[in-house]
Amino acid sequence: MVVTMHPECPAIMLALLGCLTSVLLGFPFGPVPELDVVPRTTVLFNGLWESNHFSGSTVNYSTLLLEDGTATLYVGAREALYALDAANISVIHNNSYIDWAASAEQKKQCLNKGGVGQTECYNYIRFLDRYNETHLYTCGTHAFRPRCAYIDVERFSFVRFEEGKERCPYYSAKGFTGLIVDGEMYSASQYEFRSSPDIRRNFPFPNLKTEETPTRWLQEADFVGSALLRESINSSIGDDDKIYFFFTERNPEQKSYSRQTRLARVARVCKGDIGGQRTLQRKWTSFLKARLVCSIPEYELQFNILRSVHVLEVPSVQDTIFFTVFGLEWNSAKTSAICQYALKDVQTAFDGPYMELQDSKWREYTGKLPDLRPGLCINDQHRAQLINSSRDLPDNVLTFVRRHPLMAREIQPVGGRPLLFKKNVNYTRIAVHKVTAVDGNVYNMLFIGTDDGWMHKAVELGDRVHIIEELQLFRESQPINNMIISQKQKSIYASADTGVVQVPLSFCGRYVSCYDCVFARDPLCGWDGRLCVEVYSYPNRSRLTQDIQMGNRGCENITADGLVSHRTRSVIVGHDVLLLCEIHSNLAVPHWTLNGEQLQGYAVKSVYRIGTDGLLIIGAQSRQSGHYSCYTVENGVWIPVCSYVVKVQPVPSFLSNLSSYPTALPESFFTTTALFISPTSSSDLNEQPLHSLPSSPDSHTNQHMEAVYIILVAVFGGLCLVLTVILLYVSFCAHSAHDGGKYSQDEFSVTPVTERKRSSHVELKTISSHCNGRTDIHYIAASTEGQFLQIIPGIDQVSPDKQPPPAPPLPNPPPMPSTEYANGLSTTLPSVLRKMNGNSYMLLTQADSDMTSPLYHSFTEELSRILEKRKHTQLDVEPDESSV
Repeated sequence: MVVTMHPECPAIMLALLGCLTSVLLGFPFGPVPELDVVPRTTVLFNGLWESNHFSGSTVNYSTLLLEDGTATLYVGAREALYALDAANISVIHNNSYIDWAASAEQKKQCLNKGGVGQTECYNYIRFLDRYNETHLYTCGTHAFRPRCAYIDVERFSFVRFEEGKERCPYYSAKGFTGLIVDGEMYSASQYEFRSSPDIRRNFPFPNLKTEETPTRWLQEADFVGSALLRESINSSIGDDDKIYFFFTERNPEQKSYSRQTRLARVARVCKGDIGGQRTLQRKWTSFLKARLVCSIPEYELQFNILRSVHVLEVPSVQDTIFFTVFGLEWNSAKTSAICQYALKDVQTAFDGPYMELQDSKWREYTGKLPDLRPGLCINDQHRAQLINSSRDLPDNVLTFVRRHPLMAREIQPVGGRPLLFKKNVNYTRIAVHKVTAVDGNVYNMLFIGTDDGWMHKAVELGDRVHIIEELQLFRESQPINNMIISQKQKSIYASADTGVVQVPLSFCGRYVSCYDCVFARDPLCGWDGRLCVEVYSYPNRSRLTQDIQMGNRGCENITADGLVSHRTRSVIVGHDVLLLCEIHSNLAVPHWTLNGEQLQGYAVKSVYRIGTDGLLIIGAQSRQSGHYSCYTVENGVWIPVCSYVVKVQPVPSFLSNLSSYPTALPESFFTTTALFISPTSSSDLNEQPLHSLPSSPDSHTNQHMEAVYIILVAVFGGLCLVLTVILLYVSFCAHSAHDGGKYSQDEFSVTPVTERKRSSHVELKTISSHCNGRTDIHYIAASTEGQFLQIIPGIDQVSPDKQPPPAPPLPNPPPMPSTEYANGLSTTLPSVLRKMNGNSYMLLTQADSDMTSPLYHSFTEELSRILEKRKHTQLDVEPDESSV
């Protein structure tokens, strides 16, 4: 088939090749592939076990409040609040539901406001927290006019409403965080329309806020989280407790050489702060902020957009760790990092030097400090000096605080680099759970949501992270809005735009063997000798097998599970054959042996090609016969998966002589395709013992081979992309020709050699070379079984009003013996049947045309006799399992 390229096609191909080149070079993160962590297993939405889902009559499920004591999960969505049973969120708890929609008049007024989109004219629930023992407190955008309300918990109904414009943002997507501490509400956001961001204490009186002059404390801040830490070591009455706020703001330095326009920050205020007496009246007297650094220094990679934070609760507040999710400022680069910060390092930064604004530039302050250090909470030392509250602080201290809100010392992550780096993923939320494993060690388990509805479940192992699995929580691609863990229910809840999902913290039953359970390295799972069970539910943990650190110790007999399959394959000399080997782990590497010797599938001249789906033998010869074994190698352990006995059969002499006889039909009517059939079980074979495995090749050679293999895969992927564009273009041209009604259509049918489970009807349509002005006709066949697509060239330059010339008469071929191979292949098939992988044959016949050749009728009669004979004749008791 000849395809003429459209004038614009070269430009399209050049653009695609440019994209392919950038992919191969790994831009912009080519140098750091070793830092990227791959999830061990992938679980699709349909594979979620014991999961529960909730979706009401609305959208935007963004606010979650879990109360384990009453087993209730409160959910705030657009114009609705729900109280769900935490044990099974599919059930609404006590039929509790509140409809909180803005009135039609309020929505109309919202639409009349300039610059407000139609989606903002609803009531989005932005805040929901426990107010006291009997009431909840909630706030919503309320069609661009924020409102707040108290909810009676027992009746789950509103009891009072309040103005919310200083407690809740106007926009549904504006960064916001808030919490209620001892009856006091702390919140941070850009509240009013076109206002500046602010950190506030809303009630009780006195209300406090941040300062804007002469030095603005917050620069276009986008808040992501907040937390209370009761760290009153030096205070007998607890007024040294602090509230921390995490956000991203505009870079105030504005250096011409700086590529970062935004920076990540952490700020703190004192819970006991009540403002100043004359200076900083109704303003924070304890506000300080510092920069959070999350970078890979050796690659000059800076993560400066803070997306989420989780404060890990520990018995000693001084050991608190902040887990944060970072992204890049470049919107085109989909990359994320997890950095963790120790509270001690944060405190050290706030105890260090200050920054000062000089000539519109921030520089470290080197002058003299006031006698009382600015920014400290009132503690027992202050009270000894008759300073009982922030209103008693001297004016020089408050003036210094007003002009020096920024600390000079940057806060580095634990270990000096990200705990986890992930390419091609945008993390949105994180939740952390502490687990005590069988070895007695305490591990941090990370649950990280993505912007496309997935969750990564990982475990922290010292200075690195092992991703146990990735779970598709939502069928539709959408960002994870919120995540919360229930220790009592052993579940994690994740919300998105379409609903809420509840999944167990562990899926131990998914692991079917000892090594599969150990390889997972899940602190919540252990092998009891028969099954992989939840550790917390097992009475005697000492009997469980688990290896979190190494992931390869504890299992004695790797073949005792009875999971190794044994199969037989037969193939004709010169044909290709695929030996399938299913691998469930993304971290496992397939290795193949032939008669105990390891095969190398990456050499250029090698007849073997090893892939993740199996072993391809190209042009099999008699020396390729033998016993093939497939192993998955993970964490240094070889695990047998399946074995094959491959028999390479010689080509019979009478088949080789068929090529000397011409055929009645044009060869263009027939197609050659490659069809790989999944093997079926056969008789058992003895496995190679583990100690007889060949030694692994040199590590450097393996790394080189793997790199070459990866590059080849990327190149072929790019070529496939280019070919896809070309085929789409040809298809468009064919569609244009078809719409014009200039060319006729012929129907073809497929006559299968053997009976299949489903009919294999194929429709072939004639397509004109409309793009180059010619009237060449080609035939395109599409298999309804979805296994292959074949383009079949037709007879060129056939006029619609002329009949094709008849085929010349041919001499009758000599009689052939009627025998079959072990794979059930009849040797009486004429040469017009094209071989496909030595296993399957397919005949295409023209349904509506006049076949004048005498051989055509004799061929169909011969084929019918062959098929009838196959019903009663089998020479091999164990036929080739791949025959069709």
